Order: sequence, then structure tokens, then C-alpha cells
Amino acid sequence: MATQAPPASSGPGQLTRSLGVWDLTCLSVVAIANLNLVPVIAAGGPATVWLWLAALALFFLPQGIAVIELSHSMPGEGGLYLWAKNKFGDFHGFLCGWSYWTTNMFYVPTLLFYLAGSLTFAGGPALARLGENQLFFFLLTTGLLWLAALANIFGIGVGKWLSNAGGIGTLVAAAVLIGLALLTVFHHGVSLPASSFALRGIDWPIFSSFGVICFGLVGLELGPVMGDEIRDPRRTVPRGIFLGGVLSGLLYVGATLALLLAVHSDEIKVVQGVLQAVQKMAGGLGAAWILSPLALLLAAAILGSTSAWVSGSARIIFVSGIDRYLPRIFGRVHPKYHSPHIALIGMAALSTLLVSMSFVGGSTVREAYQTLLDLSVVLQMISYLYLFGALAAVAFRRASQPAFFGRTTLRLASLSGLAATIIGGAVAFVPSRQIDSIWRFELKMTGTTVLFLALAAGLFAYYSRRRAEPFPSLTLPASVDGRPQE
Repeated sequence: MATQAPPASSGPGQLTRSLGVWDLTCLSVVAIANLNLVPVIAAGGPATVWLWLAALALFFLPQGIAVIELSHSMPGEGGLYLWAKNKFGDFHGFLCGWSYWTTNMFYVPTLLFYLAGSLTFAGGPALARLGENQLFFFLLTTGLLWLAALANIFGIGVGKWLSNAGGIGTLVAAAVLIGLALLTVFHHGVSLPASSFALRGIDWPIFSSFGVICFGLVGLELGPVMGDEIRDPRRTVPRGIFLGGVLSGLLYVGATLALLLAVHSDEIKVVQGVLQAVQKMAGGLGAAWILSPLALLLAAAILGSTSAWVSGSARIIFVSGIDRYLPRIFGRVHPKYHSPHIALIGMAALSTLLVSMSFVGGSTVREAYQTLLDLSVVLQMISYLYLFGALAAVAFRRASQPAFFGRTTLRLASLSGLAATIIGGAVAFVPSRQIDSIWRFELKMTGTTVLFLALAAGLFAYYSRRRAEPFPSLTLPASVDGRPQE
């Protein structure tokens, strides 16, 4: 764990350095290893394991290289926003940040949908009847959303404990799932024939999972987004990213295999799949009692993940407010708790609106969940194009000097990451087998994506004209070798 360096000055308008190696590791695990995504992917069958391995090699590893390199050469609050702005200009920085935080407007509700689904699955017949009740899902998800926002308003020192508890909950829940699978194999043998893993089993609906897999692997950049709140970031960030990345990759592949061992892919429930697998395996081993405690553990993990993404997204809104490409009020820091409280409130309010809109057109809970998830994938991949584009600028521009890795490593990572990101975003428009209405799915996907990008361009144009008054903007420090940034 990082040494307890004194926090930065905590006067009005300043943030506090409260995050160490353990905090960043837990933040990475809780942000990346979201077990709610495993059923969506495992529903494609055993062949999806190959998609996991491809995404880990071609997307996740390059992501880690990009985040470590760019956080070293361009440290500071804002992360992705700051890197895209520095390499490509203000508009692209704003569009990158906009895509990043609006991604989580869609994604946070999917986390909370999963939490609600898990509780109804494990809560007995009375709660099970609420599994498709839209009012129940709305009230529970929005209530927990505002609880997470409130915890972070009280400061990163308070909010990080939700993320830490969520990280531990994720590790324990995944360990229980994998442990049950191993015991099931030991007592009953392997139920999956080797032929079920054949590459020829990957068709277009299954390949559409690649975008969700890439989306499931994002999150290493979340720590550097809070760059001004990390103790000794040049030492803490690489360690936290390495530990969090390795744990997350192992948990994802292990949890996917465990789910496939327990439940046939055609029977997997996308909103309750993990507990469905636990119920089946635990029942066969005489340990059915474990279901309810595990449901509560998953709830803690998902609430921690919600807290992490709400907090990280609010930092992008915060720096956009400082730069005055969003209303100036979003750049305010709470005078007592030293948190970007207005940005956190704004993020929670917009996510609440998205939860309400997700049921428009008579969508079921299952279809609303899948559509929100795919919209998250598309917008997240846009922000990651900027992440790998910024890395490519460092790797291929002679004027840019690498800060951590060699130039050849950076070039390979940037090209691999860009290719995987483009493919991941494109296949998100391919409807999965969970979609009831293809035309409604494509209309929501295309229309919402175009609307949000057009809105970003309009806001940038409007606020660019209003920046006549002098106002302090984020500045970039010198690079680690003393040379000024581009």
C-alpha cells in the first residue's frame, strides 16, 4: 500500500489526495470486473471464451499500457479528457469527455437493474414477482443511485469505502462462483464437451458479444481520471493498474466458465444469471443456503461499482465546467467536503432520467437492460478511440517523448487498441438473442447515438462563444523528464 503522504491542501476549491495503491486496485476491480456482464456474454455459449482471450490480448493489455503511459506524461484531474484535449485540441477533448461520462449515464442504470434483479431472484416468491415490475425497478435503482452520489458528495475519503467494499464483494462473489464450479466438476464431472468450444460456433449474434466484452474490460483509466486525488500518482497508478488488471481478467474468464458449467447457454437469464448458476450448483451440492448471503454480497459489489463510475464520470463533468464547455457551476468544489458536488448531483439526475426513458415503447426489463448496455458500449468505444489515438500520437509523433514504455511497445499497443475498439463499437449495433424487437433496438441505438453526439457538438459551439471572459482553465504540468508538453 502507498505510504500515507500528507493530503494536499484542502482549502476551498481544492481536492484532497486520499487514494493509495490498495484503493486504486479495488477501484479497478470494482469498475472492471462487473459480474453483471458475465451472463450477457456467457449466453453466447462456450465459444465466447475465445472472444474473452482475444479482447484481453488485443484490447485490455493495450489499455493498461495506454493508461500508464499517458498518466505519466500528462498527470492531472480529468484523465481521458485531459489527454485528448492535449493531443487533439479542445473540441476533441470535450467530445471524448462527453462520450465517457454519458456512457455511464447509460451504464450505471444497467448496474442497478442487475442489483434489483439479483435481490428479486434471491428474495423468495414474494420478491420474484417483482422481477419484471417496472415501478419496482425504477424506485430501487434510483434510490441506490442517489445513495452512491451522496456518499461521494461527502468526499472521496468517504466515497472510496463504497468502492473498496464493492471490490472485496466482487472478489469474494467471484471466488464463491468459481469454487462452486470446481466442486461441481469434482462431484459430477465436466458437463461441457470440448467440441462446444470450437471456433466455428461463433456466429454474428455471438460475435456481437465482443463489444460487450471490450466494454466489460474498460476501467483502468478510472483512477487517473481522479489524478489530483491520488497519493504519489507516478508510483501508485502503475501498481494499482497492474494488480487490478490481473485480478479482473482472471475473475472474468473464471466466472464465465463457471456459469457455462452450471447453466446451459440458452437458459441463462441476463439480469439474474450469476445467482441462477449459484442456485443450481449449490442445490446440487446441498448448500442452497448460500444463495441469499451471496445476493447481498453481489448487491454490495454492484453498489460499489455504481459509486466508482458515478464518481469518475462526475470528474469529467467537473473539469468540463472548469474549462467552461459546460455551465460553470459544474466546476464548483464543496467548501466543506472538497468534492465536485454539483457535478455529482448532475450525474445522478441525468442517470435517473435515463432509467425512466429506458422503458419507453413498452420495453421489457430484459430488453431495456440490453439496449442500455449496448448504448454504453458505443459511447465508451468513442472515448477509447481518443485514448488509443492519444497513445498513437505519443508513439508516432517525433516531437512526443515516451514517458514509461518504449516507442515500439506504444506503437503496437495503439494499433491493436484502435482496431479492437473500432470492431467493438461496430458489433454493438448487431442485435443479440436477448432483443425482442430488432427495429426498436436499432432505432434506439442509432437515434440515441446521433442525438448525443449532435448535442455535444452544439454545447461545445455554444459555450465556446461564451468564453470571452477570462477564466482559469486546467493546465498541464511539465513531463517527467522536464520537457514541456505539446
